[in-house]
Amino acid sequence: MSGMNDTQEIDRPWGASVFGAASVDAAPDLARLRVAIKQIRPKPGEAFEVTRNAVNQVREVLRGHGIADAAVSTSRLNLKSVWNFIGNKREFLGYECTSSFVIELRELELLETVVIDVVEAGANQVDAVEFDVSTKKALRAEAREAAVTAAKEKAEIYARAAGVRLGPVIHIKDIDSEQLQVNYRGHTGGSVGGGEGDLTPGKVSVSAGVVLGFALIGE
Repeated sequence: MSGMNDTQEIDRPWGASVFGAASVDAAPDLARLRVAIKQIRPKPGEAFEVTRNAVNQVREVLRGHGIADAAVSTSRLNLKSVWNFIGNKREFLGYECTSSFVIELRELELLETVVIDVVEAGANQVDAVEFDVSTKKALRAEAREAAVTAAKEKAEIYARAAGVRLGPVIHIKDIDSEQLQVNYRGHTGGSVGGGEGDLTPGKVSVSAGVVLGFALIGE
């Protein structure tokens, strides 16, 4: 019977509904480095110039590490006025020009060196380092198969305890990763880092969840 909410009443009994989840862990083989350049200058032209120069320097550093331009996503230069508010007064600080990068790196042993070099080249804001796997689609399929197996095993236990047999599957509902994280704690997907204070990749956990509905056959 449906166990998707906290109520004990069954409005429309039809069979057995069970939830199954599974996770597959894998060592990451790529990293995404998210950095940005942020410069404030009194005049907009100066802000554009210093930021544009830093963008070019960062790109040259990345090319020096053998990172192809296709693996680097760069935003347009964005400009805005920056003010400092003190009580009821505001002080004009200048014009802030920003540009952000998303750098995909497959040579994980170079990650720490690349971070240091792009910061020295002008990327004065490091937003995130994310680890991932290039085979995520295959891992997701493996996790989904395991989730179906978990749901079937659970349903068989319930049916045996209730003195009935499972009939055919008559309903399949996929549960996406966000729902797993919100509604079914402990079955989330994402990267798990290593020790604190370093860039150890740890592992990536790819999860899947499913609800199976079975017809029931009396003994």
